[in-house]
Amino acid sequence: MNTAEPDQTDRHRHESLNIINALRRGTVPAEGLERIVVGLDMEEGVIARQLEYVAEGGGDLKFIRGDYGSGKTFFVARALEIATGKGFATAHVFVSPSAPLSKPKALYQQICANLRTNETEHALKTIVDNWLFAIEERLISAGRGGEGESALETAAEKEIETALAGISEKNTALAAALRTYYRAYNAGDFPIAQAAIGWIAAEPTIGRDFKQKAGIKGEVDDTMAFLFLSGLVEIIHSAGYQGLAIAIDELETTQGLQRNQRERSYQTLARIIDALDGGRMPHCYFLFTGTPAFFDSSRGIRSVTPLYDRISVVESGTYKNPRQPQIHLSRFDTGKLELVALKVIDVYSQAYREVDRERVSHRFIRAMIKKITGRFGGRVDVIPRIFLKEFIDVLDKCEIYEDYNPADAYEFEAGHLTGDLREEEEAVMVVEF
Repeated sequence: MNTAEPDQTDRHRHESLNIINALRRGTVPAEGLERIVVGLDMEEGVIARQLEYVAEGGGDLKFIRGDYGSGKTFFVARALEIATGKGFATAHVFVSPSAPLSKPKALYQQICANLRTNETEHALKTIVDNWLFAIEERLISAGRGGEGESALETAAEKEIETALAGISEKNTALAAALRTYYRAYNAGDFPIAQAAIGWIAAEPTIGRDFKQKAGIKGEVDDTMAFLFLSGLVEIIHSAGYQGLAIAIDELETTQGLQRNQRERSYQTLARIIDALDGGRMPHCYFLFTGTPAFFDSSRGIRSVTPLYDRISVVESGTYKNPRQPQIHLSRFDTGKLELVALKVIDVYSQAYREVDRERVSHRFIRAMIKKITGRFGGRVDVIPRIFLKEFIDVLDKCEIYEDYNPADAYEFEAGHLTGDLREEEEAVMVVEF
C-alpha cells in the first residue's frame, strides 16, 4: 500500500519539532536554522555569493571569527544549510584529538564520516552510487554500453579510470577502490563493496581481503589525504551536486598543542589555502571558525607570518566588511536574545499549539534573561544555550498546564546544570553560598 507524501504543513511541523527538540537538549538544530537566526543577513549574503562562485567551478573559503558566545558554530551550521539548499554536499568537522588539524588523514576521515546531502546523512555510499549510475546512464545514452551487463560494466570501469585520470597519475588506489566497489556491488558481494567504501573513507579496520581484490597496498595516509579529497569532490560534482562545503570548527584548540604539532597544523591550513587559490580544488568551499586569540596570539597564526598575511583583514571600525577573509561575529546581547526568543515562540506554535503571548510576554522574556544573566556575571553572551533550554521548559509548562504562570512561578535554579556547563559558562558562573 502506497503512503502519500506528507503535505507541506506536516513537513513544516516535523521541522518545527526537530528545532524545539534540539534546543531542549541544548544543541544546534540540524535543519530549519533560518527560522531562528537573527542579525546575520549581510553575512549570509556573502556566503551565498561565494557558494555561487564555487558552484561555477571556483574554490573558496571564509574564516569565522568570534569570542565564545558569538554563535560561530551556529553560523557555520546555517552556512552549511545555505549550501545544502544550493545543491552542495556538506561536512561539519570539529578539530579535536581525534581530528587534529595537523593530520590531514584524520580530517579527511572526519569529512567522509560526516558527509551529508539534502537527502541523506552519512552520504558517501549514496554519492558514489549516484556517480556510478550517472556514468552508466551516460554510456547507455551515447550507445557505448555494448551488449549485456558485462559490456556495460567494462565500459563503466574505463569511465571510472578516465574520470579520475588526474588523480591516478599521482595515486591509482582511489580508482582501484572504486572499480572494486563497482564490481563487488554488481556481483552482490556486499562485504567487499562495504569494505571498499570504508577504505575510501580512510576507516582504519579494513581487512586484507579487500586490499588483495583491489590490488591496493596500505591505506589513505597524510601525504595523500588531500589528493583523495580532491577526487571525492570530483565524484560529488559528477554525481550531480554543485560541490562540497566543509566546515572545520574550533581551530582555537590548535593553540594548546606542542609547538611542532601547531606548526604542522598551520602548514595544513596553508596547504588548503594554496590549493584553493591555485585552482586545484574546484567546487570546494571551506569554512573555518576560531576565537580572536587563534588569529592574533603568539601561539596562533600570527606566529606564521605568510599565513597571517594571507587571511588577516583591514580593520574598518564600525563598518565591518564580511567580504574580507574573516567574518567577525559580535557577541550576543539582550536585544538579539529577545529576538531569538520571539522566533522560537513562532516555531513552538507550529510544533504544538499557539503559545499564550500573555503568559509568555516581552516583559517576561526580558525578566527571564535578567534572572539567568545574574548568575553568569551579567554576561548575556555566555547564556544563549542555557536560556533557550530554560525557555523551552517554560513553553512546555505553559502548553501542558493551563494554570502555570511563568511570571510568578519561574525561578532560575542552576543546580540542575551541574555537569552540563561548558568551560566558558562555568568560568563566569556566580557561586551562591
